[in-house]
Amino acid sequence: MLKSITLIAVSTVLLASFSSHAELSDKQAKNAVEFRKSIFQLVKSNVGPFGAMAKGKMPIDEALIEKNATRLHQLSLMIPDYFVADTRNNDVKTTALDTIWDNQGDFNQKAQNMTTKSKELLDAVKNNRSDEYVGKMRAIFGTCKACHDDYKAK
Repeated sequence: MLKSITLIAVSTVLLASFSSHAELSDKQAKNAVEFRKSIFQLVKSNVGPFGAMAKGKMPIDEALIEKNATRLHQLSLMIPDYFVADTRNNDVKTTALDTIWDNQGDFNQKAQNMTTKSKELLDAVKNNRSDEYVGKMRAIFGTCKACHDDYKAK
């Protein structure tokens, strides 16, 4: 776990050192894309149970909701950092659309929306507002969809 946290911290520092207009080597661009994919794999693994719970395919598990909402909150804070490096001009395979770097303010706001919604779910669990869980989980999925609709290739 410590190794993963260290890798993420080092990666964030390296990526943050690039301005959105800096020329990246293909190796740097490949690393940037790899780190972005890693973040989104972690997001996916943490929202998965929310989908199952919201659909009634899995019982509501407050401890799991709290743990995963905490993780999503932290991951959402990292998303803008991993898109500082503009990889459009490099030969890398990615589903990120070029419009991310033309609309970074909007893209970053969409990431902030996930931060807000994951915090709202976390607050609902901490305050035992079980009637809000499903709606708050669905709101998180809404933040994912909003970003995918505008910034992810189909």
